[in-house]
Amino acid sequence: MTTEVSLSPITGPSAWRGDELAGSTEWIYVLSDAEREELEVVGRKFVAADPDLRTVVAADYPLDAARGLIDECARQMDAGRGFVLVRGLRTEEYGDAVAGAIFFVMGLHLGTPMEQNQLGDVLDHVIATSNKTLDDPGALPSRVRDRLPFHSDSSDVVALMCLRAAKEGGASSLVSGTAIYNEILRRRPDLAPLLFEPWHWDWRGQDPDAPADTYVSPICSYVNGIFSTYAGSSMIFSAQKYDGVPPLTDAQIELLHLYDEISQEQGLALDMDFQPGDVQWLLNYAALHSRTEYVDWPEPERRRHLLRLWLKRDVGRPLVEGFGKNVVKARDAEEKKPVEGGAFRIAKAVVPNQEWGN
Repeated sequence: MTTEVSLSPITGPSAWRGDELAGSTEWIYVLSDAEREELEVVGRKFVAADPDLRTVVAADYPLDAARGLIDECARQMDAGRGFVLVRGLRTEEYGDAVAGAIFFVMGLHLGTPMEQNQLGDVLDHVIATSNKTLDDPGALPSRVRDRLPFHSDSSDVVALMCLRAAKEGGASSLVSGTAIYNEILRRRPDLAPLLFEPWHWDWRGQDPDAPADTYVSPICSYVNGIFSTYAGSSMIFSAQKYDGVPPLTDAQIELLHLYDEISQEQGLALDMDFQPGDVQWLLNYAALHSRTEYVDWPEPERRRHLLRLWLKRDVGRPLVEGFGKNVVKARDAEEKKPVEGGAFRIAKAVVPNQEWGN
């Protein structure tokens, strides 16, 4: 595994700071009436046709008026800031099934949905279905109300649709991986090259059915002038419990702590308060994500509820071999096992499994 190493600051639109973006709306794409109306028509058509989420394709649900929306989301992820927030859907008027259908169709036009759990679901949920915290054994980050550390997900793209917001808190937080790297390079140029070296990550801790205890990936990739990030120090530290994993050096430990400290520093991250109907598209290689702690409404039907998509998006982005996790499978991956309990029709898929993650 080899990669180029950049010891000069990375420039470009992905090197943003949250305090610079917070005062603008340039990262928000507000739907036009024509775009919104077309998406609503397509969403209702999707619900009526009730296709299998494992086999439906974008060509089955073409977009005309909303083509510019899809192109702008793709441009921002591939060559821009790495993310975009789409606003203007009236999800509270037409319910979760149509909202989920619109979200899924947009996803089909931006990539290939990936399995997100052992049930084979390609549309998953971020919702607290119990009062567990991250300190509880087996608790899933998507099913608790705690603040999450900044991390990368197991996909090229991660997308969220807000169906219902929290009573208090629950802001989505993004931070530029490029900005973190530049700050590490400025403060500790002696440690920065370690980010391009291979690290062991806890695979078993993320997937009980993983074929191995760990996988190996650098934190940063720099190939043909393209910088990418893959981060999540907790999975590196937890990989230390497995036999055969080389112990972290003092320099590596110092670097991981510095990385986390910088990601949490005032002004670097952008916090966005989700409104019902908001859709966030994020390229995992450009930015890390987390969320703030939140308080739920007491009524179960009003709880904070986001839908989530993981997408494979192959646009030829140069990455060092083996970069990232990408251990979950696309819908068309071979060697499918029979799965029980998954939700593969939209009306069922938008209802969270109350047992999953409890």
